[in-house]
Amino acid sequence: MKSTRFAMNFTIAKTFAIAAITALALGITSTANAEDKKCSVATLQGTFVYTSTGAIVSAPIPSLVGPSAEVGTLHFDGIGGVTFAFNSSQNGNIGPGTATGTYTVNDDCTGTYTEGYTSGFTAHFSFVLNDYGNGFQAICQDMGVVDTVIARKQYPVLDRSYFRE
Repeated sequence: MKSTRFAMNFTIAKTFAIAAITALALGITSTANAEDKKCSVATLQGTFVYTSTGAIVSAPIPSLVGPSAEVGTLHFDGIGGVTFAFNSSQNGNIGPGTATGTYTVNDDCTGTYTEGYTSGFTAHFSFVLNDYGNGFQAICQDMGVVDTVIARKQYPVLDRSYFRE
């Protein structure tokens, strides 16, 4: 009886030890792979569809103050340039527009972009990439503006070659 109990306890202990070591190994492997991936401007490339919502709290042009919403496309060229085509509602004034800008991407997949209009006004955004560069969320960094952006790649590709090892 004593011998059978010892064998069962040893088998249970061995099984538990193997399971614990396997779980630890898998956890370390996943972490190591995630930490190896770094973003660059090439990670953010292609056409993205986006929605932007918020409000302008204060502006030099009083008619701009109020709620705002925008939908459109952003095209990131993979080397630091971005173009915008959109339709917006700015305090109830609806219309199309275009803009150009520049962008940067940090190793940790955060970055910034600008949205420059022909009127001379430039908006500044901070963002974080997700889903291997197939999407991002952004927030406007300009005083007097509360605006967030959610964007997804229009035609996502599962090619992860844009990430540096």
